[in-house]
Amino acid sequence: MIPDQEIAQRVTRLVEPILEEGSLELVDLEFKPSGRRWSLKVFIDKEGGVTIADCEHVSRELGRILDVEDFIEPSYILEVSSPGLTRALRGKKDFERFKGRECRIITSIAIDGKNEFGGVIENIGDDTVEIRGESGTFGIPLAAIKRTNLEFTM
Repeated sequence: MIPDQEIAQRVTRLVEPILEEGSLELVDLEFKPSGRRWSLKVFIDKEGGVTIADCEHVSRELGRILDVEDFIEPSYILEVSSPGLTRALRGKKDFERFKGRECRIITSIAIDGKNEFGGVIENIGDDTVEIRGESGTFGIPLAAIKRTNLEFTM
Protein backbone atom coordinates (compact mmCIF):
# COMPACT_ATOMS: atom_id res chain seq x y z
CA MET A 1 0.00 0.00 0.00
CA ILE A 2 1.21 3.51 -0.84
CA PRO A 3 1.82 5.73 2.22
CA ASP A 4 -0.79 8.47 2.81
CA GLN A 5 1.71 11.29 2.24
CA GLU A 6 2.73 9.87 -1.13
CA ILE A 7 -0.94 9.60 -2.14
CA ALA A 8 -1.43 13.26 -1.23
CA GLN A 9 1.62 14.24 -3.28
CA ARG A 10 0.46 12.27 -6.33
CA VAL A 11 -3.06 13.72 -6.11
CA THR A 12 -1.56 17.21 -5.84
CA ARG A 13 0.40 16.67 -9.07
CA LEU A 14 -2.74 15.39 -10.81
CA VAL A 15 -5.05 18.20 -9.67
CA GLU A 16 -2.71 21.13 -10.41
CA PRO A 17 -3.29 21.20 -14.21
CA ILE A 18 -7.07 21.11 -13.64
CA LEU A 19 -6.81 24.03 -11.25
CA GLU A 20 -4.57 26.06 -13.55
CA GLU A 21 -7.11 25.97 -16.38
CA GLY A 22 -9.74 27.50 -14.07
CA SER A 23 -7.39 30.05 -12.41
CA LEU A 24 -7.87 28.14 -9.15
CA GLU A 25 -5.37 27.37 -6.41
CA LEU A 26 -4.94 24.36 -4.17
CA VAL A 27 -5.33 25.53 -0.57
CA ASP A 28 -5.09 22.17 1.15
CA LEU A 29 -5.42 18.45 0.54
CA GLU A 30 -6.22 15.80 3.15
CA PHE A 31 -6.25 12.03 2.83
CA LYS A 32 -7.29 10.36 6.08
CA PRO A 33 -9.61 7.74 7.55
CA SER A 34 -13.23 8.74 8.03
CA GLY A 35 -15.19 5.93 9.65
CA ARG A 36 -14.95 2.73 7.59
CA ARG A 37 -13.76 4.56 4.50
CA TRP A 38 -11.10 7.09 3.72
CA SER A 39 -11.71 10.71 2.81
CA LEU A 40 -9.82 12.59 0.10
CA LYS A 41 -10.59 16.28 0.62
CA VAL A 42 -9.39 18.89 -1.84
CA PHE A 43 -9.79 22.53 -0.81
CA ILE A 44 -9.65 25.07 -3.65
CA ASP A 45 -9.90 28.84 -3.91
CA LYS A 46 -9.59 31.71 -6.37
CA GLU A 47 -9.72 35.47 -6.31
CA GLY A 48 -13.32 36.37 -5.53
CA GLY A 49 -14.09 32.90 -4.15
CA VAL A 50 -14.99 29.55 -5.69
CA THR A 51 -18.40 28.58 -6.98
CA ILE A 52 -20.28 25.31 -6.79
CA ALA A 53 -19.58 24.93 -10.52
CA ASP A 54 -15.81 25.23 -9.83
CA CYS A 55 -16.02 22.49 -7.22
CA GLU A 56 -18.12 20.25 -9.47
CA HIS A 57 -15.73 20.69 -12.40
CA VAL A 58 -12.63 19.87 -10.33
CA SER A 59 -14.37 16.91 -8.68
CA ARG A 60 -15.51 15.47 -12.01
CA GLU A 61 -12.15 15.91 -13.77
CA LEU A 62 -10.03 14.73 -10.83
CA GLY A 63 -12.38 11.79 -10.25
CA ARG A 64 -11.93 10.66 -13.86
CA ILE A 65 -8.15 10.85 -13.61
CA LEU A 66 -8.09 9.00 -10.28
CA ASP A 67 -10.29 6.25 -11.75
CA VAL A 68 -7.81 5.77 -14.61
CA GLU A 69 -4.66 6.02 -12.45
CA ASP A 70 -6.20 3.74 -9.78
CA PHE A 71 -3.34 4.02 -7.25
CA ILE A 72 -5.40 4.59 -4.10
CA GLU A 73 -5.98 1.20 -2.47
CA PRO A 74 -8.50 1.85 0.30
CA SER A 75 -12.06 2.80 -0.58
CA TYR A 76 -12.44 6.58 -0.33
CA ILE A 77 -14.81 9.47 -0.91
CA LEU A 78 -13.60 12.45 -2.96
CA GLU A 79 -14.73 15.87 -1.71
CA VAL A 80 -13.86 19.17 -3.39
CA SER A 81 -14.81 22.39 -1.61
CA SER A 82 -13.80 25.92 -0.71
CA PRO A 83 -11.71 26.42 2.42
CA GLY A 84 -14.58 28.39 3.99
CA LEU A 85 -14.82 31.74 5.70
CA THR A 86 -12.47 30.73 8.50
CA ARG A 87 -9.91 29.21 6.16
CA ALA A 88 -6.48 28.21 7.36
CA LEU A 89 -3.58 30.44 6.38
CA ARG A 90 -0.46 28.61 5.35
CA GLY A 91 2.68 30.60 4.91
CA LYS A 92 3.77 34.07 3.98
CA LYS A 93 1.80 34.20 0.72
CA ASP A 94 -1.53 33.68 2.53
CA PHE A 95 -0.69 36.34 5.14
CA GLU A 96 0.10 38.81 2.37
CA ARG A 97 -3.13 37.97 0.53
CA PHE A 98 -5.25 38.49 3.64
CA LYS A 99 -3.46 41.53 5.06
CA GLY A 100 -5.99 43.71 6.85
CA ARG A 101 -8.22 40.78 7.84
CA GLU A 102 -8.75 39.41 11.32
CA CYS A 103 -7.17 36.09 12.23
CA ARG A 104 -6.42 33.82 15.16
CA ILE A 105 -2.88 32.47 15.46
CA ILE A 106 -1.80 29.53 17.65
CA THR A 107 1.96 29.25 18.21
CA SER A 108 4.09 26.24 19.05
CA ILE A 109 6.10 28.28 21.56
CA ALA A 110 5.04 30.97 24.01
CA ILE A 111 5.57 34.54 22.86
CA ASP A 112 5.28 37.14 25.63
CA GLY A 113 3.75 34.36 27.73
CA LYS A 114 1.00 33.58 25.21
CA ASN A 115 0.34 30.86 22.64
CA GLU A 116 -2.83 32.34 21.15
CA PHE A 117 -3.18 35.69 19.41
CA GLY A 118 -6.10 37.37 17.72
CA GLY A 119 -6.11 40.51 15.65
CA VAL A 120 -5.74 42.16 12.29
CA ILE A 121 -2.85 41.19 10.03
CA GLU A 122 -0.80 44.40 9.81
CA ASN A 123 2.58 43.63 8.24
CA ILE A 124 4.45 40.65 6.88
CA GLY A 125 8.23 40.58 7.08
CA ASP A 126 10.72 38.04 5.79
CA ASP A 127 10.23 35.78 8.79
CA THR A 128 7.49 37.40 10.91
CA VAL A 129 3.87 38.42 10.77
CA GLU A 130 2.65 41.39 12.77
CA ILE A 131 -0.90 41.43 14.11
CA ARG A 132 -2.71 44.17 15.98
CA GLY A 133 -5.19 43.05 18.61
CA GLU A 134 -6.96 44.44 21.66
CA SER A 135 -3.91 43.85 23.86
CA GLY A 136 -1.38 45.42 21.47
CA THR A 137 0.67 44.61 18.40
CA PHE A 138 2.71 41.42 18.25
CA GLY A 139 5.45 40.27 15.88
CA ILE A 140 5.13 36.51 15.54
CA PRO A 141 7.88 34.46 13.89
CA LEU A 142 6.46 32.45 10.97
CA ALA A 143 8.47 29.44 12.17
CA ALA A 144 6.63 29.55 15.53
CA ILE A 145 3.15 29.43 13.98
CA LYS A 146 1.36 26.14 14.55
CA ARG A 147 -2.02 27.13 13.07
CA THR A 148 -3.73 30.26 11.74
CA ASN A 149 -7.34 30.74 10.71
CA LEU A 150 -9.20 33.76 9.44
CA GLU A 151 -11.89 35.03 11.79
CA PHE A 152 -15.43 35.49 10.52
CA THR A 153 -16.47 39.11 10.94
CA MET A 154 -19.60 40.94 9.84
